[in-house]
Amino acid sequence: VYESRLRAGAALAQAYPADADLVTGVPDSGITAALGYAKAACLPFQPVFYKNSYVGRTFIKPKQSYRADGVRVKLNVIKEAVNGKRIIMIDDSIVRGTTSERIVKMLRDAGATEVHVRVSSPPFLWSCYFGTDIPQREQLIAYNRRIDDICKIIGADSLGYLGIDRLGGLVKGKKICTGCFNGVYPIEPPAGDIRGEFEQ
Repeated sequence: VYESRLRAGAALAQAYPADADLVTGVPDSGITAALGYAKAACLPFQPVFYKNSYVGRTFIKPKQSYRADGVRVKLNVIKEAVNGKRIIMIDDSIVRGTTSERIVKMLRDAGATEVHVRVSSPPFLWSCYFGTDIPQREQLIAYNRRIDDICKIIGADSLGYLGIDRLGGLVKGKKICTGCFNGVYPIEPPAGDIRGEFEQ
């Protein structure tokens, strides 16, 4: 997984370069891809977030208000590290987009002059039944939206996702599930939300 994330970051640097002062990763799963991006782009990597380890995954919380509160408690920005800087921020995915929007705003509030978001996965376009508890496609920010529209919603200066065609090379031919990216599931998905609808 570590090596695959490094390769994902390098692939993003190749596909989506940007003029910037530093590369950073959203803790924890975005950090390794950020290291791969920074090395491939010959840019410095710098941690700019400090994390409250006692807060769980925010995107799976049932209400938007809970997710927003979770992000505020979970991450903070080191202002001295970003003030006046052009930032390339790497994250492992964008699901609903609410977390990304808040993190970009946090970087800007801390003085970042530009925030370029790079995502080390393809866009989530389909529901996931095997780990990411998102029962409805309509809850996914990438569903029925263009990349430019997503970029505006999260407030970034630019946005780039890893191409789905790059996934096989990242894992050196190992079998992987791409259901949430292209709707092709390894087994037949359930007919409905078997756990009950999430509250909006």
